[in-house]
Amino acid sequence: MKKRIHINQHKIKSNAKNDCSDSVITCKTYKENVYADKLRILDKEGNTLAEVIYSPDKPLSCGAKVWIETTADVEIESGEDIFTMIGKYQ
Repeated sequence: MKKRIHINQHKIKSNAKNDCSDSVITCKTYKENVYADKLRILDKEGNTLAEVIYSPDKPLSCGAKVWIETTADVEIESGEDIFTMIGKYQ
């Protein structure tokens, strides 16, 4: 089943404005919509490939409150260019 991961920017802004801590990460399928503060993307064996993290109280130094972390290789597309970041960048 296909899953779509979405970040609800309106909830991020509302949390900041109203001093709330509602979850902002959502995993959507055709059946349901589940909110979370942390989401793990797993391979078929159950190993974590990546994590989507919402941390409003401890944002990254750039100010980001939601980010994705992975140690897996990442293929990046920008316009016509495609390149892969592999283990040496970890």
